[in-house]
Amino acid sequence: MARPLIGRTVRRLRLERGLAQQALATSLGISASYLNLIEHDQRAVTAALLIKLSDVLGVDLAALSGTAERQLEAGLREVFADRLLGNDAVDEEEIASLATQSPNAARAVLALYRAWRVAREDAGGIALPSGRRLLLPTEEARDAFHERANHFPALEEAAERIGAEMGGAEPGAAPFDMAAALADRLRRRHFVHVRVGAADGVLRRYDPDTHVLHLSERLAPESRAFQLAFQIALIEGREAIEARLAEIAPSSAEASSLVRVGLLNYLAAALLMPYAPFHEAAAALRHDIEALAARFGVSFEQACQRLSSLQRSGARGVPFFFLRVDAAGNVSKRFSAAGFPFARFGGTCPRWVVHAAFGTPGAIRVQVAALPDGATFLCVARTVQARVPWGEPAPVHVVAMGCDIAHAPSVVYADGIDLGQAVVGIGLSCRLCDRVGCRSRAFPPLEHRLALDPWTKGDSPYRFEAK
Repeated sequence: MARPLIGRTVRRLRLERGLAQQALATSLGISASYLNLIEHDQRAVTAALLIKLSDVLGVDLAALSGTAERQLEAGLREVFADRLLGNDAVDEEEIASLATQSPNAARAVLALYRAWRVAREDAGGIALPSGRRLLLPTEEARDAFHERANHFPALEEAAERIGAEMGGAEPGAAPFDMAAALADRLRRRHFVHVRVGAADGVLRRYDPDTHVLHLSERLAPESRAFQLAFQIALIEGREAIEARLAEIAPSSAEASSLVRVGLLNYLAAALLMPYAPFHEAAAALRHDIEALAARFGVSFEQACQRLSSLQRSGARGVPFFFLRVDAAGNVSKRFSAAGFPFARFGGTCPRWVVHAAFGTPGAIRVQVAALPDGATFLCVARTVQARVPWGEPAPVHVVAMGCDIAHAPSVVYADGIDLGQAVVGIGLSCRLCDRVGCRSRAFPPLEHRLALDPWTKGDSPYRFEAK
């Protein structure tokens, strides 16, 4: 089974540190010739060697595994495939070289393309009613978390400090006990009283004049506990969060607000699922999401998202990606410590288990998914549904997570699956996928010419010429 190759990344990091091939090879316990083959992408890197490289080069797995480069490559591939730009074809080698050798220039290209798309949409009459230009603060906020592998050590430390002061709250306590401990801290330390009752259209509202935190009675117990933790993060984590926000330096007030809320959510999750106990439980339970959710009194989605953040140096968990998508294919959350190259400007592959999960509400679906470049992932997906008043359509989302197939033995969902035979080929999106004969294809690929024959109808809606 093909594995993603990261030779350019290894070579770049080695040269940045002034190491000769022989010196790095000796530290890794391999020959210089074998390292040379790795750097020229003629040998794949095993999981064990990847961990050694991480320690020797002093970088986290996300940086070493080429996650950033592959994400940049995916974005650049999408940009250069857009025929409306009228540019000459840019081959894969040039794209890979730009992403690896000049990552700042690559990000600038993506930013320019994003701005051009917005300008094109505005010119086409999709400007906001107020006349303001449509910006994309959501993408900027998502990138801020993605570029940091969805891990913030300072916020982890703040959560551990607060947890240590909470006294009776034990890690992994039942939802009622945890909620009670959080409410007790709010009352005793901040004179904030919690009221649960009817609240039209509002799940959480704090009144600073009366020091009352109102929570909607429609919130599930685990969601009430999360909102209590969020309120503590809002009060006690302000300094740590504003420091992180200053480092990220979003370009607009809207993006700043989104990043701030994301950081508050991160700190709240770290309070409910402290790093060390959660990391230990995840390994012991082999990443059984429902079992983790039950042990820590959190929701399925909260447990998934927390698993995607376990990237502490010296105590890393399995690198997972996390995704939340609605039935229309709109992505509302995405984090990737696993190197999964999400498409930035379009939908996802209809063959991906993420979409099949909508057909089996509440059931966990598992898939071994292979991208066209050979990168293969164990993927898990399940629907989640919000509580709404009777008669209103409940919004249904699918939350999905996955890891590189090399980590499959550590994940309970791989049990009973023939990992070599159960592979399903997927793409980033139809417009970027060059798989021939795909019955699920919604659009032709941007990089290929259509080859339509009125005398013949094939299995795939679109036939095209291979490169």
